[in-house]
Amino acid sequence: MLLQQQGELCVCELTHALTLSQPMISRHLAILREAGLVNDRRAGQWIYYSINPALDSWAQQILATTSSANLTSSPFNEDLLRLNDMPERPEQACCG
Repeated sequence: MLLQQQGELCVCELTHALTLSQPMISRHLAILREAGLVNDRRAGQWIYYSINPALDSWAQQILATTSSANLTSSPFNEDLLRLNDMPERPEQACCG
């Protein structure tokens, strides 16, 4: 849902927002990438992830509906708040 709302995030942003370890986040993202649900893009030492825009329209609609229906619910709203409060996010030169 964070990717749906934010468009593109790096692993360090997801680690901060979800309060999970980098290896766990990376492992889950690899599974999502292998399934074709997310794309990755390397920029220097950072890897950014986004929802695959080539997903079928029905899959995109499910993601959009699920995200909008849960955005204000716990724990999703707390994840977004943590992300928004993250100091030194990548666009401001973050971690790797």
